Amino acid sequence: MATAAAPLRRPRSLTADLVEALADRVRDGRWQAGSKLPTEGAVMAEFGVSRTVVREAISRLQAAGMVETRHGVGTFVLGQGEASSFRIGPQELATLNDVIGVLELRIGVETESAALAAARRTPENVAAMRAALDAFGTAVQEGRDAVGPDYQFHLEIARATQNPRYADLMATLGGSMIPRARLDSAEPVTPQRLEYLRRVNLEHESILAAIERQDADAARAAMRTHLANSKERRQRAATPAGRR
Repeated sequence: MATAAAPLRRPRSLTADLVEALADRVRDGRWQAGSKLPTEGAVMAEFGVSRTVVREAISRLQAAGMVETRHGVGTFVLGQGEASSFRIGPQELATLNDVIGVLELRIGVETESAALAAARRTPENVAAMRAALDAFGTAVQEGRDAVGPDYQFHLEIARATQNPRYADLMATLGGSMIPRARLDSAEPVTPQRLEYLRRVNLEHESILAAIERQDADAARAAMRTHLANSKERRQRAATPAGRR
């Protein structure tokens, strides 16, 4: 399965490029149905991307029906997959109203996802969510944005439902579902922005605490509060007076 990697393009779409590169190997027969994919570390080294990018790419291939991950064993090729009729690409996230629409969809889906995660989570799920929040905190502390860890946290909640359809939907939405991933990508990380990110992570901590103690009602409420706050922040940011 060793083969020279095509160079990835467009730094702002590393995940999409990696999905295409890996999918090409399935479509052209280099990776046959039933074969095991290289480890995350091997893919990271070959394509020069982060673990978050690799995991999101694998999640999208899972959503497309091309691969499946067997916990503790690895990820295996299923076949060519089928095109999904539901996709939210960059062209559907071009405006503030588009982003608000995705947030409203997420409020409908992720509140119940959090409740199910609280009822069904395993210690491994909790550890994965904690790792994502630790990565978020590190990014904030170092003055960087934290879109990748933010997305990873929500994806790990979906996985903790033990219902693969939730994770499939989150993979379809991808990292662009994080509001600032589309609208604020060019903004510097100012002190005000860092304070905003700290507030976001406090909301994340409330969600995780409820899931960890297996309080489904509290997890549902904490997720709804978090996403409703995100929607309100986006709407306030629509005018200069409300800008963070």
